[in-house]
Amino acid sequence: MNRSDRDASPLQTRYASEEMAALFSAQRKFETWRLLWLWLAEEEQRLGLPISDEAIGQMRAHLSDIDFDAVAREEERIRHDVMAHVKVFGKAAPAARPIVHWGATSAFVTDNADLIVVRENTEGLYSGIEHEVVPGVVESLKIMTEQACMRIAKFAFEFARANGRKKIAAVHKANIMKLSDGLFLECARKVSKSYKSIGFSDIIVDNACMQLVLDPWKFDVLLMENLYGDIVSDLAAGLVGGLGVVAGANLGDRHALFEPVHGSAPDIKGKNIANPSAMVQAAVMMLRHVSEKAAANRISSALERVLMRGEVLTRDLGGNASTTKFAEAIIREIEK
Repeated sequence: MNRSDRDASPLQTRYASEEMAALFSAQRKFETWRLLWLWLAEEEQRLGLPISDEAIGQMRAHLSDIDFDAVAREEERIRHDVMAHVKVFGKAAPAARPIVHWGATSAFVTDNADLIVVRENTEGLYSGIEHEVVPGVVESLKIMTEQACMRIAKFAFEFARANGRKKIAAVHKANIMKLSDGLFLECARKVSKSYKSIGFSDIIVDNACMQLVLDPWKFDVLLMENLYGDIVSDLAAGLVGGLGVVAGANLGDRHALFEPVHGSAPDIKGKNIANPSAMVQAAVMMLRHVSEKAAANRISSALERVLMRGEVLTRDLGGNASTTKFAEAIIREIEK
């Protein structure tokens, strides 16, 4: 772990010197993280192997020292970088967000809406490769690789098969971005040929957004690249009650991370008004991931009963209950 900056690619050096520094400056661990990043990139590139458990252990040791309140205060600026680096270190690429309508959770007519958004989580415009060409003119590069596109497509079809889903729609803008989105669509089509029992179609992203609002029931699993997945999953969340009721999973070969879609919401910290539904849903997804299905179903059913009854709801769902009151209502249902 003693490689110099001149041995790193421009992309690796940029991540190390800028994003890593911004994220961990409070802990003064920039140099260690910079070297770890370069070493991991070298291991991945030269050996073609998953990142070692030892490296993951080093990452966890550093994470344990981080002041996450400080991170939360700058979340809007650096949250993508936190997640991108954790995904790279943890070998996580796909993200899945279930969108399910429960009773009184939406002002829209979306009864029985039930769909999954599958998002490639490491590439696209979110690669963060930008530069100024000349003063007043900037350029942002959209990175798409066949490896990542094939990986996320295979994940989507495997997920659909394992969870009884019937069809997948690839969301793209290949009519304009013929090479980048064209590669994504080509990979999705190629993978679909190995899953004859699952229907496959494709739809342009702007039309997909309109169709989601007009007729969300027509969709089952939506497969898309990074930026589209970020936008479309938030749109879909709005159909079933907002970000307060939707959770997401970042899934890798050996590691998984589950989280509320809304992030840490530092603006309402300590006010006892946050909707804990998304956090509960994230916990349910985690329990199912580790095969604790009985516990997951018990908690999920309790949450569903509280939401369907509509008597104890937080402000974002049209009620006036505090976080504590809402949580107590869920606990009472679990204990029945």
